[in-house]
Amino acid sequence: MTRQDRLPRISGAKAKESTSENAAQAVRAALAGMGEPLPGWKPVEHVAGLDVADGRLLLALEATPDQAPALEKFCADAARRLEAVPGIADAQVMLTAEREAPPPPEHPAPHRPARLEMPGVKRIVAVASGKGGVGKSTVAANLAIALAARGLKVGIVDLDVFGPSIPHLFGCEDEQPTGTAEGRIYPVERFGIPLMSVGFLVPRDAAVIWRGPMVMGAVEQLFRDVAWGELDVLVADLPPGTGDAQLTLAQKIPLTGAVVVSTPQDLALLDARRGLAMFRKVEVPVLGLIENMSYYVCPECGHREDIFAHGGAQKAAKDLGAPFLGEIPLTMAIRETSDAGEPIVLARPESPQAEAFVRIARALMAQPEMA
Repeated sequence: MTRQDRLPRISGAKAKESTSENAAQAVRAALAGMGEPLPGWKPVEHVAGLDVADGRLLLALEATPDQAPALEKFCADAARRLEAVPGIADAQVMLTAEREAPPPPEHPAPHRPARLEMPGVKRIVAVASGKGGVGKSTVAANLAIALAARGLKVGIVDLDVFGPSIPHLFGCEDEQPTGTAEGRIYPVERFGIPLMSVGFLVPRDAAVIWRGPMVMGAVEQLFRDVAWGELDVLVADLPPGTGDAQLTLAQKIPLTGAVVVSTPQDLALLDARRGLAMFRKVEVPVLGLIENMSYYVCPECGHREDIFAHGGAQKAAKDLGAPFLGEIPLTMAIRETSDAGEPIVLARPESPQAEAFVRIARALMAQPEMA
């Protein structure tokens, strides 16, 4: 066996790669011996690109624009000399201008819609939920009445354009707001609370089929064009979810903070976490989480049943570093009074269910942002 037979065999692709690498090293060695065509300018130190393939060399040398005219003859001479390097059959040498890197483009701050001005309204509290069906509007209605019972001047604006519930919850679906001499709108007043909703402006059974800009235009009207007067708290019942509409609302309305409503089960809490994250993303303080339908108590025997589990919202609040405002039971009384258009805090103020809302209102007003 000869020495050649003992050497490892190199595949065709690897052989080509090895040959190209050797040729590239030889090119650099040749450049190092070519001297300095300009004082202090060594060709091997200004290689911007070097590629050898199938015996063809492409070499780019970096130079400033004012150096280029003096180096053009050198490039032609270098190409001829490099064609004598083993493995190089054809050589092309070119100059590439050395340019100062352009400054990074100035990125303007992310566009934030101009916030609506609400003179006379001290605080705006959004009541939100990551998904529908958790009783958010019922909570908003009873929370508003509980705040009013504390002596505060409270209003409600129903921003759920596609499913307005406030007119039904307050038993005033057939009422219509009136206009002012200045072209503004007087809200409907019920139980001493001014209310405004798209539900007052469209027929009860009509489907609202609006695109995003129309929705935002309607929402702006509910704030800008309504004569709210002097309010301590304006409760804003937001549409459920965490989509573009909710994000824009959170950016457009000068919110004091947001309350997130959830039921105890894991699926609802996942959506509640997303809602909380959305408000934090747009720098709206989260005033707390409320667990609705927290447990069921049989009106006949007093037996308690955790139908949707229990304590999930409280645990989520702790995990996320948000206040937990309280829990509301699942009872027939809340459903009956809501359907009757007289929320339970008003209809049965001494009931345990009403007391739950009163405790939540007290906890809400204790938050620093509400001072």
